[in-house]
Amino acid sequence: MNNKTLLENLRNIPDFPKKGVIFRDVTTLFDNPDCLQIMEEELYDLYKDKGITKIVGIESRGFIMSSALAIRLHAGVVLCRKPGKLPCDTIQETYTKEYGTDTIEIHKDAITSDDVVLLHDDLLATGGTMKAAYDLVKKFNPKKIYINFIIELTREGMHGRDNFDKETEVTSLLEV
Repeated sequence: MNNKTLLENLRNIPDFPKKGVIFRDVTTLFDNPDCLQIMEEELYDLYKDKGITKIVGIESRGFIMSSALAIRLHAGVVLCRKPGKLPCDTIQETYTKEYGTDTIEIHKDAITSDDVVLLHDDLLATGGTMKAAYDLVKKFNPKKIYINFIIELTREGMHGRDNFDKETEVTSLLEV
């Protein structure tokens, strides 16, 4: 999609969090009302005919657009969080990161087998966090799962899409 306005307003921070990395800062898209509207409209166009009933927002930047889109699609929002942040019974998924492991969780009663689920986060790089969220949501056995990102890093060495089943539709608003 690569909307020109979104690309022009995306802040790039060189050498963060370490030398050689260009950090893609989506907060400049969130604080610009024109960018926020463009993202919401593009997401709505992608998913308006998919029958989405739940949108899983990945902590924490994924909460923003998942909530905005859920209102427009008349869908529920499910929070995918780090352990200890959700107040009721949860199911968890632990995954390997570059320097160790991490865990995410969702309430046990958040998704049913009747749901059509969209997982949403801000950025796809190597895909570890979203793969864990995807595996976690698959445990609920929903009718269908879709995956979306605001930004997808497509440079060499970033093969985040390879983490997901070929029949799972993965989309991104921006490829950089």
